[in-house]
Order: sequence, then C-alpha cells, then structure tokens
Amino acid sequence: MSSVEFMKRVNDLYRLSALLGHLGWDQKTFMPAKGAESRGEMMAWLAAERHSRLCDPEFANLLSELEIHNIDNDLVPNVKEMRRQYDKAIKLPSTFVSQFTKARSEALISWEQARTKSDFSLFSPHLETLISLTRQKIEYLGVQDTPYDVLLDDYEMGMKVVDYDPLFAGLRSKLVPLLQEITNSEVELPKLPKEMLFSVVGQEKFCLRVSREMGFDFDAGRMDRSTHPFCSGIWPGDTRFTTRFDEKDPFSCLYAVMHESGHGLYEQGLPKEHSFSPRGQSVSLGIHESQSRLWENQIGRTTAFWRIALPWFKEEFPDFPDWDAKTIDLFVNEVKLDYIRVEADEVTYNLHIMLRYEMEKLIFNQELPVEKIPETWNQMFEDWFGIEVDKDANGCLQDIHWSMGAFGYFPTYTLGNLYAAQLLKTMSKQLGDIDTLIESGNWSGIGGWLRENIHQKGLQSSAAELIEEITGSVPSPEPFLNYVEDKYSRLYEL
Repeated sequence: MSSVEFMKRVNDLYRLSALLGHLGWDQKTFMPAKGAESRGEMMAWLAAERHSRLCDPEFANLLSELEIHNIDNDLVPNVKEMRRQYDKAIKLPSTFVSQFTKARSEALISWEQARTKSDFSLFSPHLETLISLTRQKIEYLGVQDTPYDVLLDDYEMGMKVVDYDPLFAGLRSKLVPLLQEITNSEVELPKLPKEMLFSVVGQEKFCLRVSREMGFDFDAGRMDRSTHPFCSGIWPGDTRFTTRFDEKDPFSCLYAVMHESGHGLYEQGLPKEHSFSPRGQSVSLGIHESQSRLWENQIGRTTAFWRIALPWFKEEFPDFPDWDAKTIDLFVNEVKLDYIRVEADEVTYNLHIMLRYEMEKLIFNQELPVEKIPETWNQMFEDWFGIEVDKDANGCLQDIHWSMGAFGYFPTYTLGNLYAAQLLKTMSKQLGDIDTLIESGNWSGIGGWLRENIHQKGLQSSAAELIEEITGSVPSPEPFLNYVEDKYSRLYEL
C-alpha cells in the first residue's frame, strides 16, 4: 500500500532529523572544540541526505497519490505537513542545504567564542555568511510580500509582517504606559546582600527538584550546561535541556530550568505511537513557547509557587535572608530596564522581542549591513530602554538564534506569552483557582491538563485552531494584557 511506503519514508526522514538534533545537542554541550570541523561536515552530509530523500520523485508520487484518496485521520496531518516540506525543499538545491548546515555549525562555535570575549568581530564573518545564505534561501523559496515573511513562516506557519506589525504596535501601546506607572511606583523592592553567593551544586539540586515536581521525567531526559539554555526533544523517551549558572543569581538558573522543562514536558508528552512523523510533533513554536512561558512565569513567578519552593531553596541555601514567599515573589518579579532578554520581566520581555523583530526586518527587508548591526542594535536599545549598551555580550551577541540561522524565530516568544495567558484563563475555569492548585504542592493537575489538551494531541491542527478549540476564542492579546496589568498592579500597588 502507498500509505505504508509513504510512512516508512517519513519515519526515515524524521530519524535523520533526530540524528541531526542529537549531534546538535552534543555540539552545544560536550563536544571538544577541535571536533567542530568534522561535526560540521557530518551534519552537512546528514542534512543533504535528508533533503535528497525528501525531494525524491518517488516520494512526491506517493504524496500526490495519497492526496487524492480518502485516508485515515492520523495520516492527514502527515500528508499535509510533508507536502508543505516537500514544496519548500524542492526549491532548494542539495548543495545549498549542505552548505547552510555546515555554516550554521561553524557559526555556533564562533558565536560562543565571540560572546565569551564580548567581541562581535569574531562572529561577524560567520554571521555575514549565514545572512547571505538566508537571502539565497529567500530567493529560492520566492517572495510574495516581503522577504522576511519567508522566514517568519518557517517558525509560525502563515504569520507575516502584516500580522506581527499591528500586534506588536498594540502590545507596545499598552505595555509602555504600564512600565511607566511601575517606574513611578513607590513600592520598596527587596535586595539581596551583594556579597552573597549561591553554589552551583546547591542551585543544581534545587532546580532538579523543581523540574521533577513539574513532572519532567529524568528517566526519559537529562539536564546539562550550555552557553545558552535550550531544549532538544529527540523523541518522547529522550528529551534533553540545558541551563547555565551564576553564583550571584540563582533565580536566573531557576527560571531557565522552568522554561526549558516546560518545553521538555511538551516533548515528553507527545504521542509515542506517532513518533518520527509530523503527527507526533508539536503544533508550532508559538504553542511550544506557551508551555515554557506558562511554567516559567504564570506558575513559577507567583507567591503560591514560593510557598512551596522556598523551603526547598532554604535547604540548599540556609543563609538566605529570612524572606517570606510574598517578599521573594516581589523580588523575582522586579520590573527593570535591563540588557538580557532571557532574564527580563513579563512587562519588558516583549519589548526585547520587538527589538529583535525590528532588527531582522532591517536585515532582510532593508539589507542592513552586518558591520552596522552592533551600532544599530545599541542605538535602538538606548532609544527603547534608555540604557547605553556596555558591551557586545549584553547586546547583539546575547542570543544563540542568529548563530543557528534561526531568523524569524523571535516573534514566536511573544505568541507564546499570548497563548499561555489565554490557556491559563481556560485552565482556571476548568480546574479552579490556579494559585490554590500551585500552593497544594501537587502540580500534576496542571501538567495533566496541558498534556491532555495540548501535548498528547501532537500535530492535528494549526496553532490558531488549537487555541480556539481549547479556549473557545480565537487567539487574542487581551488575556495577556489583562494578566500583566492585574499582576503588576497588585505587586506595585498601582
């Protein structure tokens, strides 16, 4: 039967993707520096092999045959997604795919070195190559409206500049006045003793406990260290995430772990019976980010969470100030204009995303030269945040995404914030008060609701369709805006 042969080929394509994912995880964690050259060649070969198999005329014939017949419901998303992948892949030469993959591998190593030394010039030649190749990709795939639209579609299908521009403008019009109100607040924020240090061993034990309590299965996953936290879901039985440690700031590690554990729970919750096929994948990056942002912020940055987690924290750090849960909640929700996106509060976070979105529009729609990126970034950051960027590591080098060629990814973080707030609102209607659930110390109800409504469904619909199916409403920024206004008005007594 054509469906059997089709699925055999699809499974092989996704196994090749899993191999690439595994090699990529190793590259960012344990690979020795001198392994970079051969690793790049290996990954380039695998990517070209996958591309060649995807573009095989026989595979195209199988696709076309299944598209004209009535097929099983589980097969529908596989055929639909593989058609989407095939139609893009057939426009890209195999040599280009190999070249792009190798360039990404080399760029990652140079970015890590450049970030460590806070020297953009070390990364600049590799970024130049990636941007040039990405422009080639845009030409191959064809521009319908603006060049950047081609990249946005890779990460959230159907989303374009014409969709993001008004969304971001609307968010900014509400968030900037809220930020100003918070800035003018007279609420006194708690401060940690400057000399206080938090051991890496203690942070690791505490964060592992939080991740386990969230439901992450460490028999089906692991936590390691990397320059930039990330999650790699090879399949539901092998999901890996990373974090980084700062002895002066244990909360940076905690919220990175909660964020990546949220991603990991999604990967572990996907339907195993559909592994290595589109049907067994996540819906979109926006939905994926909703899972990480929900756990990190709407669960983790609450007084209810700290009523449970503070005793665990003090087990590792008995010299921590005698703060109660409400005090530490105010501390971890401090709103401040600062450099680092991954450590930003919920009010300023989306402004970081908007800045990167505007930068990428300049790069691909207006051909901003690579050598102009640092000064353009720094000027835009100072205009938006009122802070002069002190070094490249706190500016355009802070995120890993460009070294991976992941242009167009950043806006999905904002979509994740919006989706998370809308999902939380529905969850609370169905399960009861969320703070009460968190404070019970048993978070299986929250995890179970997410797994049943999102994770186990895999890829059966679009992100917008899934949100409407679960919440009864189309995706909207209103639940998020209501959430942040309510939360920060309470915290800052506005």
